[in-house]
Parts: sequence; structure tokens; C-alpha cells
Amino acid sequence: MIDAATYTARRQSLCTQLDGGLAVLLGNTESPMNYADNVYPFRQDDTFLYYLGLDQPDLAAVIDAATGRCTVFGDELTIDDIVWTGPRPTVAEMAADAGVTETRPRSDLAGIVGAAVRIHHLPLYRHDHVLLMRELLDRVDLTPSVDMIRAVVAQRSIKSADEIVELEEAVNLSVDMHVAGMRCARPGMTEAMVAAEVERVAVAADRRPSFPVIATVRGAVLHNHDHDGVIEDGDLFLIDAGGESARHYAGDLSSTFPVSPTFSERQRVMYDLSLQAHEAALDTVAPGTTNLAVHLAAARAITVGMIDLGLMQGDPDEAVAAGAHALFFPCGVGHMLGLGVHDMEDLGEHFVGYAEQPRDPRFGFKSLRLARVLEPGFVLTIEPGIYFIPQLIDRWRADGHLARFYCWDAIDQWRDFGGIRNEEDVLVTADGMQVLGKPKPRTVAEVEALRAR
Repeated sequence: MIDAATYTARRQSLCTQLDGGLAVLLGNTESPMNYADNVYPFRQDDTFLYYLGLDQPDLAAVIDAATGRCTVFGDELTIDDIVWTGPRPTVAEMAADAGVTETRPRSDLAGIVGAAVRIHHLPLYRHDHVLLMRELLDRVDLTPSVDMIRAVVAQRSIKSADEIVELEEAVNLSVDMHVAGMRCARPGMTEAMVAAEVERVAVAADRRPSFPVIATVRGAVLHNHDHDGVIEDGDLFLIDAGGESARHYAGDLSSTFPVSPTFSERQRVMYDLSLQAHEAALDTVAPGTTNLAVHLAAARAITVGMIDLGLMQGDPDEAVAAGAHALFFPCGVGHMLGLGVHDMEDLGEHFVGYAEQPRDPRFGFKSLRLARVLEPGFVLTIEPGIYFIPQLIDRWRADGHLARFYCWDAIDQWRDFGGIRNEEDVLVTADGMQVLGKPKPRTVAEVEALRAR
């Protein structure tokens, strides 16, 4: 349970990291899909949730960093609103749940912010917030406060015991979503039918997916949100999905399984290699280790496996240093997880994932969202994958890119194989790591046992 005292302590901690001024937090508004009254499902801003926990639209807050005083701005429901939505708590009642005693109408926000000598605000990812902040500050330049970004990242990166409870809830729901999808898939079904079953589990629990469900036989497309394919015997099916806890903490898991009752020998070989990479990454997670090292451990395991299979050649360490693994593993091994499925991505990966250190711009490295030194309390995803992307294979072969490491004729025999990944969510502890949530079927035996039901 995240209570008022926790929210108050979070705000007080933020104030100690700011040199005076007012910190402005804008809650999200309803967003129309095609006309004003037909709106997308409401999702509150993550940082607003972190410091206040108020899950209603059209709220804002101002925190005086010098005094720690917080004011919530919002308007009460009119009788017309109540007719359509029913009664809801007053702004003062909601604010009290966050340990805030001072509330004001939303119209007062402009006067308070406009009169301030110094304003802190975070990067703005919504156009309505950009327009509002320009109006509040009476200027076009909306450079965010680096001091506030650093302070928020430092706080939100270390998950408290209360947050771990929320994350465990989210991961457990995510496991249920995956198991349901893995059980239901049968030849002749569409991808959409499996995706619907995965999402149904979240909705039936009065929760929601933490991001749009990926459910596809086209696993080589890293973020394939289309569900128009038909499932056939012999296919591999990939699910990437997660659910949210009651307070919107996210789970994020991936699974790959055969549409047939068992893996083919070819599928089993590559699936086992993906698990070896997964275990290599898990074994590397520890405080004081960089997540770049975790990524490289997975990359090396994939490279060694590809050499053993005759698809690559040469020294595996030299191949990984050159980035040759990226032909099969073009993405990063994982990212931060918390209130956002890519936690704090709106604040900038330069701060969140790299602690303001340089980023490797090379293909296969530039997509690594988290490379910094891991600390106890970090929660991150572990998701190495193996992908055969025909267009990428053809481009690198034509360009002669790192050709000394590849056995192109052998690779051509796998070019239409697709993609495999498994993903788990882990907590960095004082002496290692802990996989969050209940176990998800992952080994060949576990997956085939589930598929046989």
C-alpha cells in the first residue's frame, strides 16, 4: 500500500535536490479519439502518479521546493458531469490521500506559475502540455529543468518495498496473460484471437495491458502490433505483453512457443540458444556491473552458439567487439521497468539509461536503452533475442559488412526462420538479483507441457 506519508516523503526528497523554485507537475487530460466525448482510455502521467498517486484527469500540482508545500489544482465536478459520470471524490478529498492539504481551482494555476521567479518542469511529451506550459510561462522556449530531471531519475530508479509489491502484482498478472495465450493458440486461429485472449486476462482482472499486445508468428519484426496473420502448424508464435498493477506499475514479459504440440528439432536448437543467452544475461546482473556488460554477455552467448552451428566464424570476443552479433541480435538486452514499461523514457534515456555517459552509436548498440552501472533497487527487463531478418541479411551481405565473421550460405538456410525471445523482469539486490513474480513457462519441457494441454 502506497500511503499519504509515502507521497509526502517523495515530494520532500525531491525538494532537497532542487535549489528553490517551484516544481510544476502536469497531470494528463482526456484525449479525444475522433470527437470530444469519445476518448482514449485515460492514463495518468507516471511522474504525477509517483509524487501524488492521483489517478483522475485535469489535475496539476505545484511544489514549492523551498518550503515543501504542495498545492493541487483541479475543478470540482458540475451537476452535468455527475449526471454522466456519477459522483466522485472532491479535489480536496483526493489530495488528502496524497498528503496534500492545499487545493485550488485550476484557473489559479496561471497566476501562481506566472508569478514565480524560477520554475522547474520535466520534458513535455504531450502537445496539450506544451501549449499549456507556453501559456503559463508566457514564452515559447520550454527547456526542461535538468536539475529536476536528475532528481526525479535518482528517486524513481530505486524502487521501494511498496513499489516492489506493485511490480510483483504486475508481473504475476503478466504471467497469467502469457500462459493464457500459450494455452489457447491452435492452427487455423488468427493472431488476433490469441491477442484477444491475452488482453482478456488483464481486463477480467480489472486491469489493463501496460503496452499494446504483440502476438504474432512474425517474430523477426521486433515490434509487430499487427494481428492479421493466420497460425499454422510448424510456426513459432511470439507474445510480448504485460499487465499493470492497480497503481499502474508495469510488467513486461515475452514468450515464444511452437504452434505444433512440440518444437521441431530446428526450432529447439535455436530456442535453446536463446535461453543460453538469457541465462548468461541473468548471471551477469549484479550491483556494480553495467547493463552494457549484461548485454555483451548475451551477445557473446549468441555468437558462440552461432559459431557452433556454423553460421558464424572467428573469435567470438572479436566478433562481439566488432558488433557482428547484431545481425541476429540487433536490439538491447533490456530497459528500466516501473510506472512506465520503459520506465522514465519520457525524461530521456541520456539521463535514465546512461547517467549522462556517451552512447555507442553503432547498430546493435544504439538500441540499448540501459547501459549504466546497476544499483540495488533497480528493476529491469532481461530480453535477449535471436532474429533472422531477411532484409538485414541481404543488406549486410551485399555491403560486405563484417563479412569475415559470417558463413552466408549457412545463414541463408535460416533466413526465413523468424525470431525468438523470452523476457523476465528482475530486481537488482544488494548481492545479485531476483526474478520478480511467479515462474513463467520457459524451458522446452515447460513450454511443451503447457502446449500439450
